[in-house]
Amino acid sequence: MNQSADRPPLDADLPTGAAKHRAVRQMFDTIAPRYDMVNRLMTFRLDVSWRRRAVRDLDLAAGSLVLDLASGTGDLCIELANQGHRPVSVDFSFGMLSADQRSGAPRVQGDVCMMPFADGVADGVTCGFALRNFVDLGAFFDDVARVVRPHGRVALLDACEPENRFLRWGHGIYFKKVVPMIGGLLSNRSAYSYLPKSLAYLPPAPEMLARLEQAGFTSVQRVLLFGGAAQLITATRR
Repeated sequence: MNQSADRPPLDADLPTGAAKHRAVRQMFDTIAPRYDMVNRLMTFRLDVSWRRRAVRDLDLAAGSLVLDLASGTGDLCIELANQGHRPVSVDFSFGMLSADQRSGAPRVQGDVCMMPFADGVADGVTCGFALRNFVDLGAFFDDVARVVRPHGRVALLDACEPENRFLRWGHGIYFKKVVPMIGGLLSNRSAYSYLPKSLAYLPPAPEMLARLEQAGFTSVQRVLLFGGAAQLITATRR
């Protein structure tokens, strides 16, 4: 999905195309060992409740086969299993997959924009905090639509910038100043400086939801969490 004409250009430090693909993979390989710990600290453990909400809003019957895409260390897979589903972990970062020592889910290393799965194989898809890391968000939506059966469901979590001016100001200070400091102390400052900048990759919400509908989804809904610091998008495969 290309950047809209009504948005400012991306920060010069943000890679695009094949360079972004390489940089994101290397970054996640690097931060994998302490990824969970840093996530808990920088979100005050709110990421746990956000994942629980995402799986609940997936609204699938127990025993459903759910592909967790850009699965990282398996947090969403654990929550999927806790709520009675059969998760499969998919990520292109070998480092992140290797750091998953808890979920017990089958693990597949692969590009989630070109998944090695048959059409309609999954009852649902989850994806946590990764939409902005994909080189082509439209291609991702298209391949998700391909692998999800008719009437299957998707739940997509990601970071967001609050709409309220005051909350956006406070969020900007925390996200752009405090988060890189935490990341630098505990993991990799460069990676956690990328995190706030990477929000620029996401298209405006109406454009993103329209593209999801174009890919083959209906009942598309977007819910803001924690004052707009995070967003949850759910939809049903037509």
